Amino acid sequence: MSYLEFDKKELINLEYSLNREIIRSNRAGSYASMTLTGCNTRKYHGLLVSPMEHLDGDKHVLLSSLDLTIVYNHDEFNLGIHKYQGDLYLPRGHKYIQDFQIDFVPQIYYRVGGVRILRESLLVQNEQQFLLKYTILESDSTLKLKFTPFLAFRNMHQLSKANMHANTKVKHIDNGIKSKLYDGYPYLHMQFSKEVEFVQVPDWYYNIEYIEEQKRGYDFKEDLFVPGYFEAEAKEGDSIIFSASTDLANPASLARKFSVESKKRIPRDSFKNCLLNSAEQFFVKKNRKTEVIAGYPWFGSWGRDTFIALPGLTLPNKDFKTFLSVIDTMVSKLKDGLFPNMGSDDDPAFNTVDASLWFFWAMQQYTIEARSYKAVWDKYGKFFKKILNAYQKGTHHNIHMLENGLIYAGVKGKALTWMDAVVGGVPVTPRIGCPVEINALWYNAVCFSLYLAKKANDETFIKKWKDYPELIEKSFVETFWDKSKAYLADYVDGDFKDWSIRPNQVIAAALKYSPLDSEQKNSIIENVKRYLLTPRGLRTLAPKNPLYKGIYQGNQDERDRAYHQGTVWPWLIEHYCEAYIQIHKHSGLTHIKKIIDDFEPCMSEHGIGTISEIYDGDPPHTPRGAISQAWSVAAVMRIIDKVEKLELE
Repeated sequence: MSYLEFDKKELINLEYSLNREIIRSNRAGSYASMTLTGCNTRKYHGLLVSPMEHLDGDKHVLLSSLDLTIVYNHDEFNLGIHKYQGDLYLPRGHKYIQDFQIDFVPQIYYRVGGVRILRESLLVQNEQQFLLKYTILESDSTLKLKFTPFLAFRNMHQLSKANMHANTKVKHIDNGIKSKLYDGYPYLHMQFSKEVEFVQVPDWYYNIEYIEEQKRGYDFKEDLFVPGYFEAEAKEGDSIIFSASTDLANPASLARKFSVESKKRIPRDSFKNCLLNSAEQFFVKKNRKTEVIAGYPWFGSWGRDTFIALPGLTLPNKDFKTFLSVIDTMVSKLKDGLFPNMGSDDDPAFNTVDASLWFFWAMQQYTIEARSYKAVWDKYGKFFKKILNAYQKGTHHNIHMLENGLIYAGVKGKALTWMDAVVGGVPVTPRIGCPVEINALWYNAVCFSLYLAKKANDETFIKKWKDYPELIEKSFVETFWDKSKAYLADYVDGDFKDWSIRPNQVIAAALKYSPLDSEQKNSIIENVKRYLLTPRGLRTLAPKNPLYKGIYQGNQDERDRAYHQGTVWPWLIEHYCEAYIQIHKHSGLTHIKKIIDDFEPCMSEHGIGTISEIYDGDPPHTPRGAISQAWSVAAVMRIIDKVEKLELE
């Protein structure tokens, strides 16, 4: 029995199976995603979704799905499934599924009378190519197989509609065809490992519905183009491989390629291996640059997310090379002391106050693991200095250091911290002023830089910055701490102090260089544990607050209003656990292990083998948002790594 396995009873229950999705990405920037049954429930689902840099720099759905029809004893059995208006699912291919499991690759077993078929799929690691392998495990006669491709050729955020402009012509190539619906796109090459016959029957399939988009308040109906179908014969023991690629494939090499690519995967045979497998999928390499995708399916590369996630994605398995490759990519984008938080290289958005400070934290984790101090300062010290000087003197969005050493940030209409939801041009949690985690990270950045400068004997830097830690520490405690409340204000703006119980204060307690003493840290952790801790991470607001929203649902505005007002975020749990261990040492391991154990059910409840972006604040903490989030996976990996190291001491 596989670690990740679903039986027939679960799979034919669409309420269950349609809420469980699989995602596979590659280093070339493509991904493949679908539900367990193969029924697409999002506009983001597709078998080959690839970046189109020359079009708009975004990813585009080329091949939406591929239906297999078995002709057996003169009857046709279509194994596909699509949703249409009125809760109509056609064809109902899911009823033939016997079993679904994932080890190296996803495997679906179908049973149609005396025929048993295995369907395996993978995305080639460094190419825009998706492979499907069908193996006839049992059959008492020769079968006719029909393969029907559903084409989209559109941006993943949009939907396709039937139109007169689509180029419905196809060109025949070795064991298949190539199609290009619109100018500007590459050809989609659809080929098989054995000779097939293509029957050209061009048609549009109208009003295919995506229920997840409907729930999210978006347009949810799409028209997909089918150019025709492929026919092939197969008998028991035969395998046939289908390739969808932006480049011409060699049909004779497909079987070997599938085998070689399968062996590259980390087997998803345990909780830890699932996380390691998932972690690899967030890296994209292009033009000698390595980036971290914040989450799938709809996120791109985000500066803040990159620095927060990077240590957990790489350091537990000592992947220093990838860590530094990402860092080198990011520092090339630094401007005026700020990293772009999102956007393309041609149109970056420098709209975050914390990305630059998380950069220090990420480098700090690297130096601890790699035991590299002077080398880090020699190569990256100039970037440390640029950021510190920019924050001290002032940079964009009113980011500057006050006379008391604290960092002030913010302008009307902008949300510069990680709590960045905006509705109608107004930030839901603006936090203009001195946010608590920003100033904790600032203190840590200055102290860490001084530590490295001393290792490298950089006397000029030391002389300039040596007096700041004492000033910042004193101001931080005086500004944010309240002895009677026994926790930190979330942000301060002049005389105003926001005493909402939020998780940002836990970051201040977790940092290696913290302005807090042990008693203060312990009080914060107990407060967070009481009001914010859940089995899926930390709530963003205490339930007793009148602004608390325990369910993340509705249209975009409704969801954004709940995004940081009670919604649970897994990434924060790393900092809670770090602070908890600092206080309790080995005696706290039982509590931390319980937290790890609570995350294991995530492997089979939303994004299979990975951890979602967010969860409801209210029990049962339903998974929401992106099905696989980089900093969610990274946080749990770091906690596991921390526990394993403590147990060896």
